Amino acid sequence: MTTHASFHHPADDPAVAQAAVARDGVLLSADPVLVALNTRAGGMIGAPLAVPQLAAITKLSQRLGIIVSRGTVIADDDVDIDLWVRAQPDGDHIRLAVSGWREVPPSRAPASPRRAVLDFQATGADLRWETDASLHLTFVSLDAGTKYGFDPLALLGQPISAMVALDADQNEAAAILDALSQRRALSMLPARFQGTGLRVRLSAETRHDAHGAFAGYVGGVQVVTDLTAGGERGVVEARPESDQLSPTFTAGLDRALRKPLARIVANADSIHAQADGPVRHDYADYASDIANAGRHLLALVDDLVDLQAVERPDFTLLPEPIDVADIARRAAGLLSVRAANADVGVARPAFDASIAAQGDFRRVLQILVNLIGNAVRYSPKGGTVVVTATTEGDRATVTVADEGKGVALADQTRIFEKFERVDPSEPGGNGLGLYIARRLARAMRGDLTIDSAAGEGARFVLTLPTQAARDQDQHQP
Repeated sequence: MTTHASFHHPADDPAVAQAAVARDGVLLSADPVLVALNTRAGGMIGAPLAVPQLAAITKLSQRLGIIVSRGTVIADDDVDIDLWVRAQPDGDHIRLAVSGWREVPPSRAPASPRRAVLDFQATGADLRWETDASLHLTFVSLDAGTKYGFDPLALLGQPISAMVALDADQNEAAAILDALSQRRALSMLPARFQGTGLRVRLSAETRHDAHGAFAGYVGGVQVVTDLTAGGERGVVEARPESDQLSPTFTAGLDRALRKPLARIVANADSIHAQADGPVRHDYADYASDIANAGRHLLALVDDLVDLQAVERPDFTLLPEPIDVADIARRAAGLLSVRAANADVGVARPAFDASIAAQGDFRRVLQILVNLIGNAVRYSPKGGTVVVTATTEGDRATVTVADEGKGVALADQTRIFEKFERVDPSEPGGNGLGLYIARRLARAMRGDLTIDSAAGEGARFVLTLPTQAARDQDQHQP
């Protein structure tokens, strides 16, 4: 075993190594012990932080804007080092404090006949990746950006779904969910790179800690090749597929996930609120992260159920008289706490304003909550989201305008497509909200459009028929 004398601190020595990391991930300065560790990982001062675990914690602290403290184990030559890392936003950089420096037995996945098959470097994987036990990326090949058009450092600390989307039919999806829940090895799962849509195959072996517990995945990605076209790499495989979700699949997903996710969210919220007694501040913050992740998954379940509904050929909504100004005020009220936490103001229609229209109350509320939520998410601190309701001829109109970075003209069609987002690396939704919202609007004989330009904010416009328009439609032969 190689001995790193600089890593051995007596138990009573509270040695802490400091480092400063720019918000783009570049290591600005560091104490010698961290410089040495980073150098062995292939980095240097003035270049992106090269130790994946430290980079992931730094990125998480930057993304959440809070102090993140957690333990991690880093492989260094032939030993593993158990560290405690504290990352704190500090102006235009992130400050790291690293302590512990205790050698532990290296974690090794148990030997398996599949090891030779899944030796990702030996089999020519196009990209390598690793996750921690919570399936958040801790390493992505640094040349991925050049080859596949995304920033590997921006993915660190994010779920693996930020890099790839599984591309599976109903039976495959059930098998994949079962493999992930059981923490089993993955073999050649069909997937697509987020953003580019390039088809790939995903494989991974499990890692285990010194006690045999699941510690994450070590995996590889192969770009799909079309063997019938001569086997040339990079040729996307053609495969017949259906974009529609089976009602049986979405119903099963809803039943299987909703109750356990709701319990996770409730318990995590309780820990964060310290309802049962005080807990350490960083653990309370972790509980908040868990609750937010649970809510995100619940929203995904809701979206998948809605997706299956709106794509049915016989999907219809029964129109009724509604007041879209009132619904807009209700939607803004539901998001008032989120807006206040983000330091974003929401200007809603006046309380005496009333705009009559025809539509489905619940679905219009769903559309406006989605639009206002997106506007709050992408608004700068101190910005204002303006919600207005008007009548234009035989159309009732609700406009949600923000002061965010806007949407370029080239992306304005794409954002209404299924599973599409302007920047998949940003924290946010799953690329279904606007697709479902437009389908719902059109099912009510209305529409959802955008008026925006890059750097100038965005205006989403929901239009619905008025009673006069509906009467005219009914009298037409």
